[in-house]
Amino acid sequence: MATNCPGGAPYTIKAGDTLFAIAKQAGIPLDRLIAANPGIDPNKLQIGQVICVPGQGTITCPGFMYTIVAGDTLFSLAQRYHTTVQAIEFFNRGINPNKLQIGQVICLPVGACPAGTFPYIIKSGDTYYSIARRYNIGVQDLLNSNPGVNPDKLYIGQTICVPLSP
Repeated sequence: MATNCPGGAPYTIKAGDTLFAIAKQAGIPLDRLIAANPGIDPNKLQIGQVICVPGQGTITCPGFMYTIVAGDTLFSLAQRYHTTVQAIEFFNRGINPNKLQIGQVICLPVGACPAGTFPYIIKSGDTYYSIARRYNIGVQDLLNSNPGVNPDKLYIGQTICVPLSP
């Protein structure tokens, strides 16, 4: 369990996480992430396991930096800025949703989804076909709602727009 993480931030493993995806989102080489976590087996990550993500400041924010004000919760921010709590947590490694501090600066990954759609965070094993089935929509609807997204190169943590079912 990574409790000492100088120059980085602790991160709690969630369902679908891989070291490759975490390293990619943090903008660090996979071998650097592995080196920061000696003794962990990359093939046997456990939900709830805490690892160290070095160079926390290198995570790219796909939105904007936001300063917490009184009354903010991750849920209210997700609703206000059309994103998800999962996405906010993913781009703010180690954030404690129960201890937000006024003045704390976090990344708000804005889900730039048009009206009639909602943002969806890709999880391990997701395909356009499986997402379409889950939400009772056509694969072509997903393609139309996500121009520029290659459905053959989805990655964990990526946000796509899912049309509301008719």
